[in-house]
Amino acid sequence: MSFKGLVRELREMRDGIGSMSRRGSEGKLVQSRARSQNALDSARFLSGFVQQSRWANLPPELLLDVIRRVEESETSWPARKHVVACASVCRTWRQITKEIVKTPEESGRLTFPISLKQPGLRDSPTQCFIRRERATSTYRLYLGLSPALLGENGKLLFAARKIRRATSTDFVISLVSDDFSRASNMYVGKLRSNFLGTKFTIYDSQPPNDSAVLPNSRSSRRIHSKQVSPRVPAGNYNIATISYELNVLRTRGPRRMQCTMHSIPVSAIQEGGSAPTPSGFSNFLEEQFSVLSVAKSKDPIVDFSSTSLSERPISVQSTGEQLVLKNKAPRWHEQLQCWCLNFRGRVTVASVKNFQLVAAVDPSHQVPLVEQEKVILQFGKIGKDIFTMDYRYPLSAFQAFAICLSSFDTKPVCE
Repeated sequence: MSFKGLVRELREMRDGIGSMSRRGSEGKLVQSRARSQNALDSARFLSGFVQQSRWANLPPELLLDVIRRVEESETSWPARKHVVACASVCRTWRQITKEIVKTPEESGRLTFPISLKQPGLRDSPTQCFIRRERATSTYRLYLGLSPALLGENGKLLFAARKIRRATSTDFVISLVSDDFSRASNMYVGKLRSNFLGTKFTIYDSQPPNDSAVLPNSRSSRRIHSKQVSPRVPAGNYNIATISYELNVLRTRGPRRMQCTMHSIPVSAIQEGGSAPTPSGFSNFLEEQFSVLSVAKSKDPIVDFSSTSLSERPISVQSTGEQLVLKNKAPRWHEQLQCWCLNFRGRVTVASVKNFQLVAAVDPSHQVPLVEQEKVILQFGKIGKDIFTMDYRYPLSAFQAFAICLSSFDTKPVCE
């Protein structure tokens, strides 16, 4: 049977099941499930068809050389999308591309979505900027040197929406700018504040490493009433806590903040130290990418079987202590009559939101002074609703973005 004949048969089977199930509410449910299942079956068939095509049957040596040349030639966005396109051809191409593409720590490049959860470069910062939209309470993170270059080499990394609640404020973080539902595949985490806006908790949608396990949480997601993966827990992982010091006397001065990274040991900033580096998404976003890209359905694909949250922070895997970041103390400039920090030209507008974070290290850890003074994350204003964000190892783009989002919340007792 030809390819067109198989597709036609699948469509007739879907229509037949749909026409037989238009009887009452129970019939509508059967129709919805059958339509979704047929769409997924069609997608799996098409995926298998591509897998057996001449593209998948190229000699491994030739295929490896082609993908390596593409990866080395495309160093920045938007040309970097050609590397992602190679990984979308079929399973064989995807596996080879994943082997060739290195982590941001090694290459300094952000390629796949998982790169946003992996630590950045050690020697130089990854430069990004944030654009704020007041009307929609939306914040977009772009990869690029400046907003002026957005059309040339800018790349949308994350989008966040601010949601005010009675006792807290949530910043829901997504991979896209038009879907902030926790039931979406695009959901990557969130930032939640307390009532006063002095303490924030960063929640990740997946564990910081592949071996972490979330306790006291149901371990199943559903795709059209079918369990997908028993190893995927529903809920959020508490990976960091951000605290702003209370300013009870209302004296003038910059904000003072402290970030406790529950998943990163303090040894990560030492020579030879390492931070958790996830190798892939723990949900089925990557596993079902080729299927869902073909099976377009009006029904929602993903649903969490539990909405409970885990308030217990993820502990570091080693016996060492957790990494703590503190804002670098500014100096008072007598001529300008303001507090100043050296942002090396990346910040041009004075703002209470501007900050630089360095490691707060106990003398017993014997960390070199140069590592203690190294700026791990800096954030500052360069224009109306435009801010720069530069981060480096051991922080990831997701962790850095979440920390910067805490600066946008109202803090009446910190100003």
